[in-house]
Amino acid sequence: MSAIRNYQKELDNIIEGLEKAEVKNPPELLLHSCCAPCSSYVLEYLRPFFKITVFYYNPNISMEPEYLKRVEEQKRLISAYNEALRSDVQSELRCAAYPIDIIEGDYEPDKFFEAAKGLESCPEGGERCFACYELRLRKTSQIATDGQYDYFTTTLTISPLKNAAKLNEIGEKLENECGINWLPSDFKKKGGYQRSIELSKEYQLYRQNYCGCIYSKPERE
Repeated sequence: MSAIRNYQKELDNIIEGLEKAEVKNPPELLLHSCCAPCSSYVLEYLRPFFKITVFYYNPNISMEPEYLKRVEEQKRLISAYNEALRSDVQSELRCAAYPIDIIEGDYEPDKFFEAAKGLESCPEGGERCFACYELRLRKTSQIATDGQYDYFTTTLTISPLKNAAKLNEIGEKLENECGINWLPSDFKKKGGYQRSIELSKEYQLYRQNYCGCIYSKPERE
């Protein structure tokens, strides 16, 4: 029986290596984001060590108004974080973090319905979710390859409802396919999920109560 991996520890080791190397140019990270609240802590945590581009790609969100609301919240949070870097009030951040960019992916709900075909009745957290993870991460790996990023990863592991081991398994499979380094994570660890709740309140972020797909919404309700 294989040992349970500590993905958070693996991430800490990578960051420790970057700190010891004292790199002049930070590695470039393409971060798939599911929403602003989940990304809030992840960005706060990673931006001192990586030059981050957020990739907002979530075809699982079935209703376009919901999608548009979430993507605007993502842009608003990034704008606030970048403004803090320029602010004299928070000048200590200016040498401790890097500006954040964003790529807004296409809204492609048909891609999600195609991936979920035959899995509609699966419970939340099962095979339908795994297919959705791969859909979003595969697109992220493609963008990371085209942009020649150093790493790619996702905010999804911050959620207690998401399977971090499965997400990392998919990410590592895609790393082998595309040649871009997968950044392992379990962002809910070290108080990450609780910190995301605090930041959501601080920035008054819209915090949805379901992932966005029509199959999970009834379960949440």
